[in-house]
Amino acid sequence: MSETSNTSAVNDSTEATRFFQHWRWLGLGVLVLILDRVTKYVVVSEMAYGDRIQILPFFAWVRWHNPGAAFSFLADAGGWQRWFFIVLGVGFCIYLFWEFVRLRQNEKMLACIYALILGGALGNLWGRIVEGYVVDFVLVHYENYIFPAFNVADSALFCGVALWMILIFQEYRAQKSPVA
Repeated sequence: MSETSNTSAVNDSTEATRFFQHWRWLGLGVLVLILDRVTKYVVVSEMAYGDRIQILPFFAWVRWHNPGAAFSFLADAGGWQRWFFIVLGVGFCIYLFWEFVRLRQNEKMLACIYALILGGALGNLWGRIVEGYVVDFVLVHYENYIFPAFNVADSALFCGVALWMILIFQEYRAQKSPVA
């Protein structure tokens, strides 16, 4: 066997190893999607639209539908926003999956971040495609000050983006610090 074919075989093996290194993180994304779908199913099965069950003075379960985006952005836009957010969501998920596949072996934190964001994005995308809206059911409030209701997918998206921002900040600080 020539040296070139040995190098090619090693590169193919390395590529395959790299490719499958992060697939376990996709399990986290699938778990987020499953938890999101199951919790939304329970809420829709057990609560009528608009119901509110107060659990703690600052926390309630609700069943609200959001045809818009975060914080009900474009919720009253007349219907076109559903297709806009579907196209945007599909495009974003494809891009994120592509970036996920391209990750290097040592980028475990980024793989976790992408998995959280992808699972959350797919959870909300599913609702937009199938029902035409996203089911929100967690309500945090203080007296009459209400934070917009959210769900498992939103929580995963938030955690993924927060971790991504921390990672970016750490990388920035590492680049700015003088080399010893």
